[in-house]
Amino acid sequence: QVQLVESGGGLVQAGGSLRLSCAASGRTFRNYVMGWFRQAPGKEREFVAAISWSGLSTYYADSVKGRFTISRDNAKNTVYLQMNSLKPEDTAVYYCAAGSRWPVNPADFGSWGQGTQVTVSS
Repeated sequence: QVQLVESGGGLVQAGGSLRLSCAASGRTFRNYVMGWFRQAPGKEREFVAAISWSGLSTYYADSVKGRFTISRDNAKNTVYLQMNSLKPEDTAVYYCAAGSRWPVNPADFGSWGQGTQVTVSS
């Protein structure tokens, strides 16, 4: 299994930006589809974005499309989530996850990080 560690969360004002990182270790990173999910207090975890093995294909939830960008650097075993134009409703714990299928199936992600808190103030 691959081990995942997220970083980059924090407190930001509405309209601001944050960049999350997720460092992977333990298995060959480029063999995994990578995704970002989030869970707000009292809500179920929801899919945010995913990127294919090579990075050439991406997929986003409608709620973040046009504001968030997922990318990966296979040489650094890292996946990123650039978040712009943040809204208070983006407040959540953000998790990265590793999967194996494309087109992405959010149910197919089997390895998870510990999460990083993102708080957007109004």
